[in-house]
Amino acid sequence: MSKETLLKSIRTVPDFPLPGILFYDITTLLKDYDSLKELSDILYDMYKDKDITKVVGIESRGFILGAILAARLGAGFVPARKPGKLPAETIEESFSKEYGTDTIQLHKDAIKEDDVVLLHDDLLATGGTIAAACRLVKKLRPKKIYANCIIDIAELHPKDLFGDEIETTAVITV
Repeated sequence: MSKETLLKSIRTVPDFPLPGILFYDITTLLKDYDSLKELSDILYDMYKDKDITKVVGIESRGFILGAILAARLGAGFVPARKPGKLPAETIEESFSKEYGTDTIQLHKDAIKEDDVVLLHDDLLATGGTIAAACRLVKKLRPKKIYANCIIDIAELHPKDLFGDEIETTAVITV
């Protein structure tokens, strides 16, 4: 299976959640075992030699492969959630999206200074969500941070948010 085949298994939904937005729905990729396994294998191969100790999965689709990847890497999984979803003391960061504003939170004790962190989400469009998650993780001062997504919308130049400080990768670029 190729990255092109994976891309073909992703459903695009026009005008969701608002008119003018083209939504990339990865649930069609996830429901197929072969596609899910291939994607899991690709992600594992990308990060198996990076000494990752924590994978931060960004709500909500980042939880799925983030948790799978954490287990395969022998790392812990940390959910980055919307306000009111985490039960212990949190830190938070607000950000702009292509269709509004939002806030994301992490448990204050989720990451330690000796951690090597991989941020994971399904899509990198304007980059607001993953950039906010990155700012949160930086507050906890880990040793190193990586950022990854399944789909990168290249024309929006979201990787420019991180500069050279954070290695940012995508499985599929559209």
